[in-house]
Amino acid sequence: MKKNILIAVALVAGIFANAQTPTTDDIKSVNEVVTADNVEWGWLNPLRGDKSPAAGKLWGDRTKNEPAGFLVKFKKGFSSPPHIHNITYRGVVIKGLLHNDDDENAEKQWLPAGSYWQQPAGVAHITAADDNENIAFLDIQEGPYLVKPTSEAFDNGERAVNVDKTNLVWLNANDIHWDASKSNVQTVFLWGSHEKNQLRASLIKLPAGFKGKIKNLSPNFRAVVISGGISHQFTKKEDKKELNAPSYFGAEENSTSIISAEKETVIYIRSNGNYKVTSR
Repeated sequence: MKKNILIAVALVAGIFANAQTPTTDDIKSVNEVVTADNVEWGWLNPLRGDKSPAAGKLWGDRTKNEPAGFLVKFKKGFSSPPHIHNITYRGVVIKGLLHNDDDENAEKQWLPAGSYWQQPAGVAHITAADDNENIAFLDIQEGPYLVKPTSEAFDNGERAVNVDKTNLVWLNANDIHWDASKSNVQTVFLWGSHEKNQLRASLIKLPAGFKGKIKNLSPNFRAVVISGGISHQFTKKEDKKELNAPSYFGAEENSTSIISAEKETVIYIRSNGNYKVTSR
């Protein structure tokens, strides 16, 4: 059984290694919180108006040449025309069902909530949604995020990745040498490098009833609640904020987030270094 798990980890790591990810993010994070109720929504493609998916800002500005994280909300039955993007993006499904493929005639392979995908810059593809409420989180390492016609397609050497949530390999803290955690939190490595100060992203899973802390040890730490929810505060003196999916919190270097989760919760964490999760 252990051998099979190691093989699965190796296969997943091999797939994600195809991504040409930046190694650093020069924009330092600060202590900030955006609750799901306070997300600022607009149109992903303003030129198409309500024919476009909605876009909600979490951090950064996707219209500028800088890293950004944002939400995308699709209507039921949405299907885009074939198109490309000028930059690579990575996404996690938060609600509903999404399909992303470079073959517009391919049979739909719906990615449920909790799934991960990567869309390389320059590759022609379509995106579709098929539930009453469809929300995804997108992470870009450079901008601006643009939609362009397939006539401008190009190959930058990256390849698309689509991973159903059932194919993610969750590891315990004692299974991975680079995890500073001593808690019962589980982890899935998504992209980047765990070398010192390198940019990377993972999912962490907090068990129901979790109470503890996340200490950020890097200049850049950004977290998005994918499922479930947490109570969050930076100090015991401030009021707790309820961060249900799809809320966001950023943390400055060496700051600590005090959190608790009544139900099982999955959080996407993007950082330029280590962070430490402890339970009490």
